[in-house]
Amino acid sequence: MKALVLAAGLGTRLLPYTRYTPKPLFTIGGRTFLDIILCSLQDAGCEAIAVNTHHLASQIESFVIAQNYSVPIRTCYEPEILGSGGAIKNIEDFWDNRPFLVVNSDIITDIDFRSVYEFHLAHDYPATLVLHDCPEFNTVSVSSDGFVTGFPADSKTGESAKLTFTGIQVLDPEIINWIPRDRFSSSIEIYKQLISEDRSIKAHILNGNFWSDMGTPARYKKAVYNQMAAIAFQKAFATGIGKKIERSRIAGDGSDRTWYRITSHKHSIILADHGIRQQQSVSEADSFVSIGCHLHKKGVPVPKIHHSDPFSGLVFMEDLGDIHLQSAVQESDDTDHICTLYREIIGRLIHMSIEGRKNFDPNWTYQTSEYDKKMILEKECRYFVEAFLNGFMHRNRHFGDYETEFDTLAENAVRFGINGFMHRDFQSRNIMIHEGQFHFIDFQGGRIGPIQYDLASLLADPYVSLPLFLQNRLLEDCADLYEFKTGVSKDNFIKGYRYCAVTRNLQILGAFGFLSRVKKKQYFAQYIPKALKTLKQNFDYFPEDEFPKLTRLVKELDVA
Repeated sequence: MKALVLAAGLGTRLLPYTRYTPKPLFTIGGRTFLDIILCSLQDAGCEAIAVNTHHLASQIESFVIAQNYSVPIRTCYEPEILGSGGAIKNIEDFWDNRPFLVVNSDIITDIDFRSVYEFHLAHDYPATLVLHDCPEFNTVSVSSDGFVTGFPADSKTGESAKLTFTGIQVLDPEIINWIPRDRFSSSIEIYKQLISEDRSIKAHILNGNFWSDMGTPARYKKAVYNQMAAIAFQKAFATGIGKKIERSRIAGDGSDRTWYRITSHKHSIILADHGIRQQQSVSEADSFVSIGCHLHKKGVPVPKIHHSDPFSGLVFMEDLGDIHLQSAVQESDDTDHICTLYREIIGRLIHMSIEGRKNFDPNWTYQTSEYDKKMILEKECRYFVEAFLNGFMHRNRHFGDYETEFDTLAENAVRFGINGFMHRDFQSRNIMIHEGQFHFIDFQGGRIGPIQYDLASLLADPYVSLPLFLQNRLLEDCADLYEFKTGVSKDNFIKGYRYCAVTRNLQILGAFGFLSRVKKKQYFAQYIPKALKTLKQNFDYFPEDEFPKLTRLVKELDVA
């Protein structure tokens, strides 16, 4: 038994996602559709398999070579797409005198290819089309005695059923003679011709099997979710999984990701949907999975990732509930209790910084591999000017007017920063309280950088707005503890903190300005006055002549 996998399509309905990735290399649970199909054909007893290619052919060819399959896989490049029929004819020398399988590369199914092949061997008709009841695509007319009688646009009336062609077919070698050479040809057109000449096309109708194509982004995401959700529950819980899995939307924060709580029986997990990959470089989902797994192995309190598919953007993880540090602090008026909470978090922050750096791979990071001067200038200083000063405050200021002082700020933040693993958004809404324990979420922006930056994110957090005296008390506590654990000078730690507190504050204001004005998430605008007040306080720790322009600018700003 031999088979052809049709993989030459342009994937136009899946744009823009097929711009850099051919449709057969889309993934489900971390495996490409092409690999799943090739392995299924291999397991069904195929002795050799051909794969036709066209769009981004080199990626498909490289993938096939890298897999080291146990049966020979032949890739056949088509300079011009030949269609399903033309692809069969184009590899005429590949076929022998036995029937062969042809399978679309953009389907996910549990249909047994071996049983399909044996069904064909049991009858004397030249072609078998595998059909499935999928109301959205039921366009193939089938007679009551199990023969295909028509296709869209020419289906005969009075037929007993209409079903969906699954993209799986078994053909006798004689079919090749009906296909024209060296030009585009659809196998459907060949079948229409056969039917018109009273040659029967056998229908193999399957019920109870899973089948889906991924012709559109929505169908792709649905297929991935349907396959992965059940597996995620199996990985997360040994028992007690119900047959019904329900999904409900939960609130997110500033990112474009969507979040869901998925429940089955008495269990629940969280799904983060980052969106389908649109780039060749590392995506946010890639970073989320790689960094999350790394931190979990290092004993950092982050949610356990149960199952993921970074290409589709779906990540299934431990459910840590809905209580975060912000709500816990706002519900308490006991300063000593609040200090106790923060001291425990600071201890875990130091652990994350030190242990998270060990064996950390910079290739996991999204956008930049470390917190360096260039990143500070572009992602924080320039962001502050463009998104907050000009975008939100309408001040029409130029980055160049403050470039010298921004340069000094960035230089010193790097110079006095004490590097470890840096979370980069270590604020109260990203610290969950679950079963009395603190857990850190939203770590996908992590990289190597100063622990003082994360501490500033925690202490100068506008969501909580800790009193200045409490910020300074906790800063002293953290500096003392870090000096005890590492020997780093307390004075140097605090000096680095002062610079990082300003860069973090600039980033916060840039983000709040962008989210409220551009993304229309007005929720964030309420925190701008608090963030601006903290920025003014942060500049008070520097000599007047160190940042004169920025100090004067910040003092002039006011948000009601």
